[in-house]
Amino acid sequence: MSTIRSVCVYCGSSPGRSDIYQSAAQALGRSIAEAGLTLVYGGGTHGIMGAVAEGASKAGGRITGIIPRFLIRKEADGTVPQYADEVIVTEDMHTRKQIMFEKSDSFVAMPGGIGTLEEIVEIMTWAQLGRHKKPIVFANIGDFWHPMLTLIDHMRAEGFIHSTHLVRPLVVDDAGEIVPKIIEAAAAIGAASGDEAVIEKM
Repeated sequence: MSTIRSVCVYCGSSPGRSDIYQSAAQALGRSIAEAGLTLVYGGGTHGIMGAVAEGASKAGGRITGIIPRFLIRKEADGTVPQYADEVIVTEDMHTRKQIMFEKSDSFVAMPGGIGTLEEIVEIMTWAQLGRHKKPIVFANIGDFWHPMLTLIDHMRAEGFIHSTHLVRPLVVDDAGEIVPKIIEAAAAIGAASGDEAVIEKM
């Protein structure tokens, strides 16, 4: 059975130059909460990261923040976020990413920087290696991910992405459509494996 209980959101701890990123992050957080799913994110209170958590919190959603100890001062003003239902403090980035993976049934890359890029690429790598079949989404807000998507197409065309059928991230331009697309993708994965996809609300 392909069960959707949680959505992991990778995103920047900076707000970006356009207000559309913050607005989209809040809309995504709200959508996750309204669907009865848990938001899993990096535990920060700044930028896009803080906005998605704020959106989920205001909508009464359940939030799990996972943050390395050395980033608490930089990304969360020296304290763990008070609105998170669960806060996990790790000793390093590798542990943070592993726990985020284990606690999540799907992954969304919102606009962000090098860290966000590294996180979503690792998730795609694991999919290519057959380590998971969880839905992966690029939240292409304002065409932010267009250069990355072009690069992926180029790598595929040049024969450097093997097991192409395992690396098919969804591209969604509207933050409000991300959760429905995740649920739809999970249903397709469940159908392909002979299982029934369900949403398991926390």
